[in-house]
Amino acid sequence: MRFELSEEQAELAATVRGLLDKRADSAAVRAASVSDRGYDEALWTTLCEQIGVAALAVPEEYDGVGATFFETAVVLEELGRTVAPSPLLATTIATEALLAGGTPEARQRLLPRLAAGEIGTLALDEGPVLDGDRAAVMLAVRGDDLVEVVGARATWAESMDQSIRLAHLELSDAELTVVGDGAAARARAELIGAAAGAALAVGLADRALQMTVGYLQERVQFGRPIGSFQALKHRMADLLARVELARSASWAASYALADTATDPDEAVFLTHTAAAYAVETATLAASECVQLHGGIAITWEHDAHLVFKRAHALGQLAGAPHRHRAAVEL
Repeated sequence: MRFELSEEQAELAATVRGLLDKRADSAAVRAASVSDRGYDEALWTTLCEQIGVAALAVPEEYDGVGATFFETAVVLEELGRTVAPSPLLATTIATEALLAGGTPEARQRLLPRLAAGEIGTLALDEGPVLDGDRAAVMLAVRGDDLVEVVGARATWAESMDQSIRLAHLELSDAELTVVGDGAAARARAELIGAAAGAALAVGLADRALQMTVGYLQERVQFGRPIGSFQALKHRMADLLARVELARSASWAASYALADTATDPDEAVFLTHTAAAYAVETATLAASECVQLHGGIAITWEHDAHLVFKRAHALGQLAGAPHRHRAAVEL
């Protein structure tokens, strides 16, 4: 198993980061989060058309790039760093569910649409659905079947983190068409959701660490930057170690899920481990960010509150750390 990015993967990360630095700064993220669509449509179009982020894990036979889920995770980590609202998480889960459980006809018909940038989502259970009110390709698992949903009534669901879009779906009057194996789709979607959440959490934790270190170097007390105090140095060093360990765990899980030769039990173990460690690290990093920035960090005007809200949201989307640990206990 490799624990470094290839030249192509590093180039992908640098390209996405460069674009997000220009188009997803704090002001842009705030504006997109409260817009009618809940994300920057122009940015999403650029990511899809110029970089092909939605097509990375889609095989070439379905008009995709033919890469793997790992490349998608690389992009998700960069998105997590900016806290930019994006349909990539929901679309990735829908894509992987189709690849795992969809019929040949359904894959041939729907995957090219997802690869081209149409937003997809998957409803597994009752409750709010990620990007449910803006998805063009809507799937659901009902019993043993993977179904395509047309004509569902979607109602926006308010969430603490405004950069994550949720909606309640009413399927009573919707047209449901069986398009595959629900059990296979669910199993893959749950693993991909956890691993994707871990990638987002790693990016977020790194963002929180860099914000905090930057502030500690600027804030002066007793005639010296507070970052020079030994106790704070130790806290940042410990957090850096946690972030790097979380990144290694996230990469290991993403590699395992991308490699068809990986033992399925090992992939499950690595995914639960990554989700538990990454989400816990993001929560710690957000807490340190708020505490060490002092009173300014609890105000709407400061970006620390964006980091704090996203960390708690990922604990719900990717699953609480204690639940992932329980899933791999012997």
